[in-house]
Amino acid sequence: MLVPEISLTPQTVDRFIARFGQDNIAVLHSKLSVGERYDQWYKIKSGKAKIIIGARSALFAPINDLGIIIIDEEHDSSYKSEMSPRYNVKDVARYLGKKYDIPIVYGSATPDMDTYYRAVKGDIELLELTKRANNSKLPKVEIVDLKQELANGNRSMISGKLYNAIEKNLKEKKQTILFLNRRGYSTFIMCRDCGYTAKCKNCNITMTYHLRQNKLKCHYCGYECNALTVCPDCKSNNIRYFGTGTQKLEAEINKMFPNASTIRMDVDTVTKKNSHEEILNKFKNDNIDILIGTQMVVKGHHFPNVTLVGVIAADTNLNLDDYRASEKTFQILTQVAGRAGREKDEGRVIIQTYNPDNFSIEFSKKQDYKLFYNLESKLRKQLKYPPFCDIIMLGFSSESENDIIKVSGEVHKYLKNKIEQENIPIMLYKPVPAPIDKIKNKFRWRIIIKCKFGDNIIGIINGCIDEVLGKRNSSVSMIVDVNPNNMM
Repeated sequence: MLVPEISLTPQTVDRFIARFGQDNIAVLHSKLSVGERYDQWYKIKSGKAKIIIGARSALFAPINDLGIIIIDEEHDSSYKSEMSPRYNVKDVARYLGKKYDIPIVYGSATPDMDTYYRAVKGDIELLELTKRANNSKLPKVEIVDLKQELANGNRSMISGKLYNAIEKNLKEKKQTILFLNRRGYSTFIMCRDCGYTAKCKNCNITMTYHLRQNKLKCHYCGYECNALTVCPDCKSNNIRYFGTGTQKLEAEINKMFPNASTIRMDVDTVTKKNSHEEILNKFKNDNIDILIGTQMVVKGHHFPNVTLVGVIAADTNLNLDDYRASEKTFQILTQVAGRAGREKDEGRVIIQTYNPDNFSIEFSKKQDYKLFYNLESKLRKQLKYPPFCDIIMLGFSSESENDIIKVSGEVHKYLKNKIEQENIPIMLYKPVPAPIDKIKNKFRWRIIIKCKFGDNIIGIINGCIDEVLGKRNSSVSMIVDVNPNNMM
C-alpha cells in the first residue's frame, strides 16, 4: 500500500490496523532510524507482515508472496524519483504486476492524464466512486479575483471574502486550512534603486528570505547567508522584500486574528523525526483554529472539523515552464478543496487568483475531472504532449559551460543523423540552456525529444551515449529522463 507523502502514513496505518490488526502490518519510509528500518525489513522478510505501507521505496520491500499493489493518490509527482536511480513507481509496479500476475489498483480523485487515458482506451479497468465517504456533500467553491481586490484597495494576502469566512469559522469553533505552495517569508529581495536581486552564489535562482532565522536560503542547493540591509551593488538602504511564503502568511494571520491558534506545516517545520505526525495530531486533537501549509496539507488528510479551505494564490503552478502546469493546478485545487466538509457540516472553499477565467481554475470550481480531462487532452493532442506522445529530456550538467555546449552539440548532431538515416518519426529540438541554467555551481543544458518511446529509441540513445560520451574524457554528465515531472 503506497502513499505519496510520509505525512499520510500514520493515517493510513491507523485505518489498516483498525481493519486488519497491528501484527500483520509493516511500515517503510525514509524517516525511520536504521534500527527501525531493520526491524520492519525483517518482519517483512520473515513473512510476519502481510501488509506493507509506505512511501515510494516501500515498493522494493522483500515480500515473498506479493498479491496486490495499491497506489494511493497515484497522480502525485513524488512517485517518480528525480535522483539516481531514476524510476517511476508506476512503471515498476506494472513490471511486478506482469511478473507475478497480480492486480494493481490506482486510486485518485484527480488521476494522472496518462493513467486516465489508458483507462478510457480500455487498457486498464475504470472503477468510479460517485459519492463522497459518509455521503457528505461536495464543498461549495468560490473564486475571488485578486485584481479586483487590488482595485478596491486591499493589498493584504487575505481577500475580504476569505477574511469574513475565517472570522465566521472562528466564531463557530470550526477549523480552517490555508494553502500556499511557497515556503519562507519572502520569495525574493530586490534593491529599489538599482534593481539588484539576491541570488544564490551556486545556482542561478533568487534566494528566499526566512524570517525566523533572519537568513536568505536557496531551496535548490541549501546555501544560506545573512539577510541584506544594504545593497552590495549600489550601497543603497532601499532594500525591499517581495513575494510571499508560508512564514509571512502565518505572521499576517496572527496579526489579523490575534486570538486564533495557528500551526504551520512545510519543509521547514517537519525536519525532525515524527514532526509530520505531531503537527497533524496537534491540529486535529488540540482543535487548533488554523492550519497553514504547502502541498503537504492537501493530500488525503481527514479532519472532521475542517469546514473552510482558503487557497491564497492559485496561480503558483500556472506560471511554470511545464506542459503539466494546468493539470497540476487543477489537481492541487481539487485536492485541497476535498479537505473541507468531510463530515456532516458543509464545506466551503475560497480560491484567490489573478486568473479567474483560466479553465483549470474554472473546472476546479466545478470539481469536474472529466470536463478538465476532455479539454486538456484536446490541447495535448494538438501540441503532441503525453499521453499522445512521449517527451524525453536529455539533461547535461558541467562546471564548464563551453564543455556542455560542445558535448550537447555533438549529441544533437549524432541523433539528427541517426533519425534521418533510419527515417524514425521523432521531433528533435536543438540544445538550449535549462530554465534554471545553473544549480550547485553546475551549468545545465537540455535537449528535448518528442516521440513514441520504445526499443528503437532506447537503442539510438544508448548508441549515442557509447559513441559521444563513452569515447571521451569529459566533465559533462548526461541524464535521460522519460516524461519528466520537472521541466525546470
